[in-house]
Amino acid sequence: MHEAHSHAEPRLNGCPWHDVNEMLQSVGLRPTRQRMALGWLLFGKGDRHLTAEMLYEEASQAKVPVSLATVYNTLNQLTDVGLLRQVSVDGTKTYFDTNVSAHQHFYLENNHELIDIPNAELELKATPDVPEGYEIARVDVVVRLRKKG
Repeated sequence: MHEAHSHAEPRLNGCPWHDVNEMLQSVGLRPTRQRMALGWLLFGKGDRHLTAEMLYEEASQAKVPVSLATVYNTLNQLTDVGLLRQVSVDGTKTYFDTNVSAHQHFYLENNHELIDIPNAELELKATPDVPEGYEIARVDVVVRLRKKG
């Protein structure tokens, strides 16, 4: 169940800064200095799962002057336009995934880490009937793991 987006998914190649600019413009977001810097941190390192706090910490270390509120706003804007996928682990932890393809996750409870489950390893046999006028947008499965012993 892959979400359909009205925009063509831009491919990251060449200079990441240029790619982030194109990516933002392709979904109608103005490439402000803060969006550019946060996008560069988010998308310049391959597929990642980050909380707002983790990205804020990275931004601080990279000397990017942003508030935590700006980080949250930017992550939500990028999610709304389909560049990020939001994965809720429990009531208190929300991760933002740079891989928006259909896939599921392991959550490593001991170190609070979210990692991808390869698609072939999880099979959903059936989905429930949905109320009239609704359709399933996507199914999120989070398999929680903890160290033995």
